[in-house]
Amino acid sequence: MTTASPNGDSPAHDPKRKLVSVSQFVPAAAHDIFDLIATPERHPEIDGSGTVRGELSGPKRLSLGAKFGMSMRMIVPYRITNTVVEFEEGKRIGWRHFGGHVWRYLLTPVEGGTLVTEQFDYSTNKANWFLRAMNAIANNEVAMRKTLLNLAKRFS
Repeated sequence: MTTASPNGDSPAHDPKRKLVSVSQFVPAAAHDIFDLIATPERHPEIDGSGTVRGELSGPKRLSLGAKFGMSMRMIVPYRITNTVVEFEEGKRIGWRHFGGHVWRYLLTPVEGGTLVTEQFDYSTNKANWFLRAMNAIANNEVAMRKTLLNLAKRFS
């Protein structure tokens, strides 16, 4: 497994585009995977960061423009509200919160399953200094890899 260095240098990190992108084969149909990702109450099942605790509010299933609140913990507990800003049924879903960066999943059907790509897009982030202070680029890449492995295990 390729991991990022503390400064975020990794083949998964494109500093020009301000994008971290990791992919994992999942032995399931794209629509089944999408259903899990589009159901916020199931996010703690796959979260590789250890920060997602549970859904607080929002729809049972996400759609474009949907808002959903999550209970989180990173050192201390907190709550965050996300808005779905990208949505293509069975193929693409992305959300952002007040920080401006986007978490997205791209699903590409391949023989025997789906190639799932998770991206942390910080090109629209409002506080890059905060991302640097939290070592978010490297930490998010590690967490994303764990999330995708958790997702693959759900369907194995």
